[in-house]
Amino acid sequence: MLRILLLPFSFLYGLVTSIRNTLFNYGILKSTLFNIPIISVGNITVGGTGKTPHVEYLIKLLQEEANLAVLSRGYKRKTKGFVIANNKSSSEDIGDEPKQIKRKFPNITVAVDANRVNGVNKLIETGIKTIILDDAFQHRYIKPGLSILLVDYNRNINKDYLLPYGRLRESTKAKNRADIIIVSKTPVNIKPIDRRLIEKNLNPRPYQELYFTGLKYGKLIPVLSDKVSAPLDWGLSTNIFSIVLVTGIAHTNQLLNYMQGFSNDIHHLNYPDHTRFTQKKIKKIIHTFNNIKNSKKIIITTEKDAVKIRELDISNSDLKYNLFFFTY
Repeated sequence: MLRILLLPFSFLYGLVTSIRNTLFNYGILKSTLFNIPIISVGNITVGGTGKTPHVEYLIKLLQEEANLAVLSRGYKRKTKGFVIANNKSSSEDIGDEPKQIKRKFPNITVAVDANRVNGVNKLIETGIKTIILDDAFQHRYIKPGLSILLVDYNRNINKDYLLPYGRLRESTKAKNRADIIIVSKTPVNIKPIDRRLIEKNLNPRPYQELYFTGLKYGKLIPVLSDKVSAPLDWGLSTNIFSIVLVTGIAHTNQLLNYMQGFSNDIHHLNYPDHTRFTQKKIKKIIHTFNNIKNSKKIIITTEKDAVKIRELDISNSDLKYNLFFFTY
């Protein structure tokens, strides 16, 4: 009932975004078209549609063919203006997701700038020939050559509402700006009828391509030590391990469901998206791990959270030799 009080604010928010989009549509607010390939990856909902895995997929496709850069705003970073990441940049310098991308692809240029037009101009000055804009669907001051919109399989945008009552950043009509619509987090065993229902629900325009993607988890990688490896029987037998699952991401259902296929004893420490790990949080993780009686136990976190945990000064051996993250 309290949430209903937010509906008037959603109406006002919708009015503001509608006026803004109209100004862009009629050219009153200008969109800059650059003479290099620019690919925008974004969504119209708040968080958790899988932008970073899709950006990384594009990097894998293009890194051998183009002088490539990724430009992000660097959410929750403590720096200002345009910053090009280097191998020593921290998540506080550039944001956790750009830091993850830079660590994974050290030879790719990764930059952050809240002013995307300025960021693109700066990258072009360095000789960059192709740019991927991360989380840029609402940044209409740039007209991308290719616009990719991600929609979460588990969240029907046509049954959602605008912020703050719902989770939509703008009206669902905005999806018409996309060249490609990707339904992310699709189950492997999706039925053809379910695909058709989603396609009917999204109702892509003739000029739009619709694709379905899913996230496949890979190997367990140690976070703090290269001298340890994941337990040999991980994945071969179920319900052997007790798991401390540490997450600081927007939506945890997919990962949690995957973990439940391996263990019926999961201790989930669930923090807000983009959380900063402190020594207090680390002590809680260690305390939770030590209180588990099972001798076969493991701590698992996400790749994005692993990036931030690595930056802390951690000497505790329980954490150092038992903390892993999944690749994808």
